[in-house]
Amino acid sequence: MGKDAIRDKVAIVGMGCCKFGENWDKAPEDMIVEAAFEAYEDAGIENPQEQIEAVFCGSVYPSKGTAEVADALKLFGRPVSMVQNYCATGTDAFRYGVFSIACGMYDTVMVVGFDKPKDRGVSGPNVQTAGVRGLPMTPAGWFALCAARYFETYGATREDLARIAVKNHHNGTLAPKSMLKKEITVEDVLKAPIISWPFGLYDCCAQSDGAAVAILTRRDLAKSFRDDYVLVRAVSIALAPNPQSDPTFDFLRWKPTVYAARQAYEQAGIANPFREIHVAQVHDCFTLTELLTYEDLGFCEKGAAKEHIASGTFTLEGELPVNTDGGLKSFGHPTGATGVRMIYENYKQLQGKAGPRQVKNATVALSHNIGGAPQACGMTILTMP
Repeated sequence: MGKDAIRDKVAIVGMGCCKFGENWDKAPEDMIVEAAFEAYEDAGIENPQEQIEAVFCGSVYPSKGTAEVADALKLFGRPVSMVQNYCATGTDAFRYGVFSIACGMYDTVMVVGFDKPKDRGVSGPNVQTAGVRGLPMTPAGWFALCAARYFETYGATREDLARIAVKNHHNGTLAPKSMLKKEITVEDVLKAPIISWPFGLYDCCAQSDGAAVAILTRRDLAKSFRDDYVLVRAVSIALAPNPQSDPTFDFLRWKPTVYAARQAYEQAGIANPFREIHVAQVHDCFTLTELLTYEDLGFCEKGAAKEHIASGTFTLEGELPVNTDGGLKSFGHPTGATGVRMIYENYKQLQGKAGPRQVKNATVALSHNIGGAPQACGMTILTMP
């Protein structure tokens, strides 16, 4: 791997994000336009038809594919490509945009992550009734098996998971474009209807509609757009064996995260992620996912997450704030948009423009998605110049 191939060579000079939620009154094109024009304004782009050379899209449930983006933004006569990689789709689209600039093919490109799953007429991913070693499987049922094993092995409890939900709901109330703006308590989480033990309603994120956009350019051109640009230090994608048939899967860690982190940390030159990462957005489709990710990313030792949760390590005031905009749990999870939305939050945090959820002195930010069985993971690490 060319670990220095992209490091600090590509800058983010503009980003936008539409309001996430059940956007019944908007088409995908409406959300894309809303996010793109915020990004244009942010980057000072007045003539995108001349300034944007290529577009990389990520969407899991597109109705018209790349045409939704090209038609919405009138970006014709240039390449518009689409990437799909489970919940890491937005991060993978971003990765293609970074590579296209780092290799010298383009100067300035756009990355668009979007999805409108509410128009599909179903409330979530497809349900498989017998997929995990002969056990029933829905997304909640599958991840719940891992929670039960984690509880048995390390003595964690539903209260430990509940504190993650409480944190993310609080952070979501501070993010203007989040889907859910409701403070909850540990007691609320514990009394909520059970979805799949030990998960109750508040342990599960909800799918939402949404779109997010990034404008990327060469580092040496970034100053012509803005002074407070953000650099891409690392971006990684890694696949792992299907855990439902992997005989070495232990139900206590996600191998895709471990593999993607190894790549990203090597690219970024990070040896101690807990000390060198200042703010992180991680995949919290379920509260347990966030807990396992603390450990899989090396933020703490295996089995130690519950002590850090109890002490507030990952709150806005803690040593390593995680999911500062509410995460999937509160901001929402339009699958193809989520990775780009996470980068949007980290971009704002590094610029010091995150308002009441601002993390002090943050100069290095990480984002993380995991999806599929799960088998795919995407990560980015951003820094200030």
